[in-house]
Amino acid sequence: MSDALVSMHTDERGVVALTLNRPQAFNALSEAMLAELGAALAAIDRNDAARVVVLGAAGKAFCAGHDLKEMRAEPSLAYYQRLFAQCTQVMLAVQRLRVPVIARVHGIATAAGCQLVAMCDLAVASRDAKFAVSGVNLGLFCSTPSVALSRNLPRKAAFEMLVTGGFISAEEARVKGLVNRVAEPEALDAEVESLVTSIVAKPQAAIAAGKALFYRQIESGIAAAYDDAGRTMACNMMDASALEGVQAFIEKRAPKR
Repeated sequence: MSDALVSMHTDERGVVALTLNRPQAFNALSEAMLAELGAALAAIDRNDAARVVVLGAAGKAFCAGHDLKEMRAEPSLAYYQRLFAQCTQVMLAVQRLRVPVIARVHGIATAAGCQLVAMCDLAVASRDAKFAVSGVNLGLFCSTPSVALSRNLPRKAAFEMLVTGGFISAEEARVKGLVNRVAEPEALDAEVESLVTSIVAKPQAAIAAGKALFYRQIESGIAAAYDDAGRTMACNMMDASALEGVQAFIEKRAPKR
């Protein structure tokens, strides 16, 4: 592992592995790590060959949230506003990427670490993973994580996590909708790869347009969502890969990619 706080590797398929690399601090999101993660996401967004991102972490934990020692060292309103604005931009960059982002979760994912899982498009967790938005235990309600959490979990489930600060297991996280799949620790990479393989087999343009539409329509009223979806689908239908796919279905053959 390099000295970088966030390492990046891209394979021949366009699968980008991003790894949080601050294991001695349970991958707490320092300002420097947030800056590196933001830069990595921006680089991926400029890479037309990228197809999917797998976001994992080195060491015993996925991410323990913000670096509390760093936060306590400079207790000013301006600093905190700047820090949380920086974090918000990174979280939004995950969602705004044209390619799907899969969280590969092991160990703990707490506070902003849990938020990061929630902001990823998909998540696969090791069976021994645990999740919490535990700031309330310190007198700090996890307000920014609540935005992502409440868009993943049912309201009462999200609110219970936020006001109790308690941990939930990987299986509870799956049932509540925070993660898609749970795997035994030794099978975690294989479970992630099964999602990756399925995604890279699909037309890139359809995935990109679909991801953008998915998040736009969630924040819209139903009529506006349908209008947007109809326009997106019509444009998608004019893409060469979609026209070929439909023609192949009609002719009962495999599409030519």
